Amino acid sequence: MPAPFPADWSRALVVAAHPDDIEYGVAAAVAVWTAAGKEVHYLLATRGEAGIAGMPPAQAGPLREEEERRSAAVVGVTEVEFLDHRDGTVVEGPQLRRDLAGAIRRHRPDLVVTLHGGDTWTGPDVTPAAWNSADHRALSRSVLDAVADAGNEWIFPDLVDEPWSGTQYVAVQTIGEPPHAVDVTSGVEAAVASLTEHRRYLEVLSPDVPVEEQARQVVDQATLTEDGGRRVGFRLYWG
Repeated sequence: MPAPFPADWSRALVVAAHPDDIEYGVAAAVAVWTAAGKEVHYLLATRGEAGIAGMPPAQAGPLREEEERRSAAVVGVTEVEFLDHRDGTVVEGPQLRRDLAGAIRRHRPDLVVTLHGGDTWTGPDVTPAAWNSADHRALSRSVLDAVADAGNEWIFPDLVDEPWSGTQYVAVQTIGEPPHAVDVTSGVEAAVASLTEHRRYLEVLSPDVPVEEQARQVVDQATLTEDGGRRVGFRLYWG
C-alpha cells in the first residue's frame, strides 16, 4: 500500500506539457487539495496547438488554452500560465529549464507536481509498449532540474524574480506501484467534469464516443486501483 501524500504544504504548482495532460488523472488530486484549502496553480509548457487533427495551430492554440482555463476552474484553480514552447517539439535543455525556473520563482510553490515522463506508459515487461510523448519526456526531467535552478542565483542571473528555494517536494505522477498516493475518492466527479471541458479536443480524438463517456473512462483508468480504491500515485523528491 502506498504511503499517504504529505500534507505539510500550502501552495502547489502543477507543470504539464499540454492542455488536457493534468486532467488525465492528476486533476482528481488537485480537486482534493483545493477542497482542503490548498492553493494550486497550473503551468503549461505549450498551448497544445498541434493537438487537434484538421485544425490549424493558429486556431487550435487559443481554443485549447480556453478549454484548459475552464477545466482548471472546475477543480478550483484560477491561475493558469502558458510558456509558449512549441507543441510537439519541446526540448530538454537550458532554455526550457530557464523558463520553468522563472515560473517557479514567480509562483513560489511549496510543492511542484509534474506528470509521468518515463519512456513508456507501460511496465518494463509489457510488449509492445506504449511510447510516451517526446514533450512529456523532455518536460518531466527539466522540471526536476528547474526546481534546483530556481534557487540558484548564478545559473540564470538574468531572471528578474528573486531566487526561490522554498520548494519542499517535487511530486512526479507514477504509473504502476507508486511510493506515495493521494486518496481521490472525493475528487473523482470534479475530475470527470474538468476533463469534459476539453470538449473540442475529445470530440476529434474519439468522434464516436460521447465526451462525457470518454472523460469518465479516462478518469476511471487513471484512478481506480485493484483493491477498488481511488488513488493517484506519485514519486516524491526533495525540493
